Amino acid sequence: MKASYTRYDLQFSFPAGTSRGVLTAKETYFIKLWYEENPYVYGVGECAIFRGLSADDRPDYEDKLREVCENIDKLDSIDLTGWSSIRFGIETALLDLRHGGARRICPTDFYEGRQSITINGLVWMGDKATMQRRIEEKLQAGFKCIKLKIGAIDFEAELDLLAGVRERFSRDEIELRVDANGAFTADNVRQRLDALAPYDLHSIEQPIRQGQWELMADLCRNTPIPIALDEELIGIDTPEQKVAMLDTIRPQYIVLKPALVGGLSGSAAWIEAASERGIGWWVTSALESNIGLNAIAQWVSCLPLEIPQGLGTGQLYTNNIPSPLYQQDSEVAYNPALSWDLSSLEWK
Repeated sequence: MKASYTRYDLQFSFPAGTSRGVLTAKETYFIKLWYEENPYVYGVGECAIFRGLSADDRPDYEDKLREVCENIDKLDSIDLTGWSSIRFGIETALLDLRHGGARRICPTDFYEGRQSITINGLVWMGDKATMQRRIEEKLQAGFKCIKLKIGAIDFEAELDLLAGVRERFSRDEIELRVDANGAFTADNVRQRLDALAPYDLHSIEQPIRQGQWELMADLCRNTPIPIALDEELIGIDTPEQKVAMLDTIRPQYIVLKPALVGGLSGSAAWIEAASERGIGWWVTSALESNIGLNAIAQWVSCLPLEIPQGLGTGQLYTNNIPSPLYQQDSEVAYNPALSWDLSSLEWK
């Protein structure tokens, strides 16, 4: 088996009113695998590193990726513990190659165009008027589950946005999720959870920064809103660490970003451990290109889904990889009549 990789910068196209911060492009890597005797059939995986968030955001990242490619025939001897995004890329490229090198990750009705995945409508941070407009756009598009990023603007304004939805729709009509991305503090988190409770939310993701297990465990025991752990899972690699965290905190949900939590195998291990403890879960993307998003969506389509997933962020990019993957209203689907275009990738 042979392997090569390439670096690619995904360029954002932000809607008017978006709080851009410092992120205007997302660096990612693609890995290509093939058998020397048949180089025209190859698998492609995305090593979807997220600078500033991935546990494998290290200066020697590309050195590790090069090591993997140069020793691909001895992959079992390479320790990928702590290299979550590289594991994700390798796993998905291998699955693609094993299924004929047609960007097929697993045999599923999703790939054949006979299945779609219901997703939440994500409302990105912005000023109140902009977020209100985006909520209306999601409602008009038919989303039954809307997720708001909170913690970036005035908290009272965020409560007003939630109140506006609840005045018009019950929980049975519109499910509301919020994601605080660790924005609350030990001093204000309980007060803010109480303030959010009247809006009958499905859940709140990561109300406080990760790593505060004792405080998070107390919150999960006494919360008026189900709590979902997100960033808390990043960097926890071994089965023993997973069990220790889940048994200590006992969250109501976990949110799985495969490229950040150990690839597909690591995500499957999280699901198994959570299910054994009666903890719910859903899967979300983390600003992958269509290559990574396609892999996640196909994998997710093989799971027993009970609630909307968090897929569909690829529309933010102006130079995404053209693919058969598409979003229609509140669902992600795959059109096998369309083709992939990997012509923009230059392999090293």
